[in-house]
Amino acid sequence: MEASRSDDPNLSPNNNQSSNRNPMPNPLSSIISSAQVWPTIDGPLGLTEEASVDYARRFYKFGFVLLPWLWAVNCFYFWPVLRHSRAFPQTRSYVVRSAIGFSVFTALLTAWALTFSIGGEQLFGPVWDKLVMYNVADRLGLSGLA
Repeated sequence: MEASRSDDPNLSPNNNQSSNRNPMPNPLSSIISSAQVWPTIDGPLGLTEEASVDYARRFYKFGFVLLPWLWAVNCFYFWPVLRHSRAFPQTRSYVVRSAIGFSVFTALLTAWALTFSIGGEQLFGPVWDKLVMYNVADRLGLSGLA
């Protein structure tokens, strides 16, 4: 009888209770911690590796056609590729370039917006009236003011 008690982990006096804190583990934790890495945020429902390279390339190229927000979409959709540096090297090159392009675009847009909003007429002088768009109706005579 003594041998059977020491073999049972529940009856052992040296049982470490901290190893089994959650009696019902989350089923998603085994999926998340598995070695399988998917190229898209959709996981197994998303694109295959071959299709993901094609989509990442399209998002990257269309970002240059005055749609730089597609670079942000590319980074978001292929977030697992950005997160795991050794997975999907073909897709990763397009996604990293999209992240760099979106960062540069955001910096330029922010600098432009801040220059006009903070600098204004003090920065540009008399040219300011020709640069701003809020007085277009006055310039074209559409406001009804004489």
